[in-house]
Amino acid sequence: MASDNGAGSVMLAFLVGAVAGAAAALLYAPAAGRETREYLGEKAREGRDRATDAAAKGRDVVKQGRETLTTAIERGREAYQQARSSASGAPRENV
Repeated sequence: MASDNGAGSVMLAFLVGAVAGAAAALLYAPAAGRETREYLGEKAREGRDRATDAAAKGRDVVKQGRETLTTAIERGREAYQQARSSASGAPRENV
């Protein structure tokens, strides 16, 4: 039973702290509700724009990387074919 009383005291302290924090936030709020909503909306739009820009840059980087990889693969195939053809045309040495 003592543990239930302790848990109740902790819960009561938590609720009192939450109410006190909410009251302090309301008393010290820097702007009215409308101004706060406008500010939050503006910041949300800025965040969305930044995310869109970052996504576009990411797509460009991936596209460029894909092109570089494709070019490297093509050059590797060409080098392999060239080495293979020159090796098959050269006389073999007895080792």
